[in-house]
Amino acid sequence: MIKEAIATAATRDEAIQKAKAALNAPLDADVKFEIIQDAQKKVLGLFGGKDAKVRAYYEAPDEVKAEPKKVESAPAKAPVKAQEVPAKKEEKKELSSEDDAAIRNYLTTIIKGMGIEDIQITSHEEDEETVYELITSESHGALIGRHGETLDSIQYIVRLFANKNTSGKKKVSLNVGDYREKRAESLKEFAARSAAQVLKYGRNVKLDPMNPYERRIIHTAIQAIEGVTSHSVGYDSERRVIITLEEGVQPTHGDRRRGGNRGGKGGYNRGRGGNRGAKPAYKPEVAADRAPRSDVAGSSRYGKIEVKKAPAEEE
Repeated sequence: MIKEAIATAATRDEAIQKAKAALNAPLDADVKFEIIQDAQKKVLGLFGGKDAKVRAYYEAPDEVKAEPKKVESAPAKAPVKAQEVPAKKEEKKELSSEDDAAIRNYLTTIIKGMGIEDIQITSHEEDEETVYELITSESHGALIGRHGETLDSIQYIVRLFANKNTSGKKKVSLNVGDYREKRAESLKEFAARSAAQVLKYGRNVKLDPMNPYERRIIHTAIQAIEGVTSHSVGYDSERRVIITLEEGVQPTHGDRRRGGNRGGKGGYNRGRGGNRGAKPAYKPEVAADRAPRSDVAGSSRYGKIEVKKAPAEEE
């Protein structure tokens, strides 16, 4: 029987030595080698290149297999009925006290680094996340930022810290006062107004880029409004929601950007006076006693141009 081993290395010699070591053949064995793939250098030391691949093998004497002993089979036992095991209730994942303390300390360090010294942090558990409430007597605007951008940035950093330095798998969220609740209500009202425009005029409405939390609020609000649907486009920080009419739904007012077709009269030109008949061609007024103009040489300003002909050749 043939025993073999295959190895790869940067050079052919290294691959041969590795294949020989992996084969572990006896000293008296006639080991042979087969170069499956030779090594290739990289272009400019950066691109391409291949390792050498070598097969080492030798012929070993066939092993005599001992016949297996017959084992008397035991009498079959009566099947045991499987007992139903009650399903375990899912335990709510909560942050340990050590993890909670680490997140609070890290969050306090960030906020004080922003120049806000008066800060208190409380937390409560929700179904899918642990919410940390930031309480301060100073301006909330410094923590929230424009459209919540500062608060979202702090939340992103804290989540990275929690995923790397804590054993809990629960998501961490931040809130300042009742900002998240007010922002959610504002987004719901904005979604309703945008959906009303889509239903009225039939034109898609493209919203500004939003984070995943805010896009989720928009999508949820649109699902509750009949006749419109929503989807997201773009990537990363430029991802935004687009609200459109559902298939088969007609707008209530149509598209009036170009005046529409109001009874088939006027159309676009109707707003500009409509088609009130073509203007008559321009016709200059000529005095009745004016002499008729004669197109003769003398009447030209520069006179008539005579082309000089070459004299005819004698035959």
